[in-house]
Amino acid sequence: MAKGDKVIITAALAGAGTTKNNNPAVPYTPEEFADEAYKCWNSGVSIVHIHAKDPKTGSGNPDLKVIKAVVDAVKAKAPELIINLSTAIGPMVTPEQRIAPVETFKPDMASLNTNTMNFAIADHKSGKVFAEIIFMNTFKMLEEFARKMKASGVKPELEAYDPGGLWNALLIRRQGDVFEEPMHWQCVFGVAGGMVYTPETLNLMVSLIPKGHTWSVCGVGPNEFPAIMQACIMGGHMRIGLEDNVRVPGGALAKGSWEQAEWAVKIAQILDREVATPAEAREMLGLRPKS
Repeated sequence: MAKGDKVIITAALAGAGTTKNNNPAVPYTPEEFADEAYKCWNSGVSIVHIHAKDPKTGSGNPDLKVIKAVVDAVKAKAPELIINLSTAIGPMVTPEQRIAPVETFKPDMASLNTNTMNFAIADHKSGKVFAEIIFMNTFKMLEEFARKMKASGVKPELEAYDPGGLWNALLIRRQGDVFEEPMHWQCVFGVAGGMVYTPETLNLMVSLIPKGHTWSVCGVGPNEFPAIMQACIMGGHMRIGLEDNVRVPGGALAKGSWEQAEWAVKIAQILDREVATPAEAREMLGLRPKS
């Protein structure tokens, strides 16, 4: 990493499983998403990752009208931000429903999950598992979603929860026409069913990413800040947000994803890396020009 290489900060505003019961700042309505995105933009964020929610229940929602309302609200209030839509959306959503927002709205980016896996809500201290699903991401889905993203002009963010997922995407890549190069990766740590963060596991994941590709890191719960700090040291990028972790260092509930972004900016400053603006991030990731 050259001194002065800029770092991109992504904010994952709300996951399918995080609710106001976890943190009252989790956004549900389009207005809440827009307010949170605007605060994140002012706090150093370039990309917002969006799981639209049922405004009443807070559950992940595949309804295109709901998703459109959130995207439109965010674009109106924070027009410079890069929009990254989830293609996970939530449990019990069909593959067709998962890819539909990408083909319909053609966001700048979209998540592309790389492997089928156990995915659980668990207490990592006691080992008790409270809820679980099989998170289905077959090779067929990986290839079809990637091709549809390419046809829509949307850059995939390849979500890798362990080395197997990373290798799955690299296998499909050998076809030569599935992905635009260079690819962009998100290494995800701390999901019950995936890899926990340690310096060694992050080093392993990064060692498998082809030279010239961009990569970012996110960590669930207490994995978040140690993982993004190491990523920043190694020349990668950082994701924070209430989808991944509802607290800030020290254990207090975060006032919003924007407060976590402020901590990420502090990390970048300590490590002598300038935080990229949305326009700079767009260029660094090879995204289409802002419309």
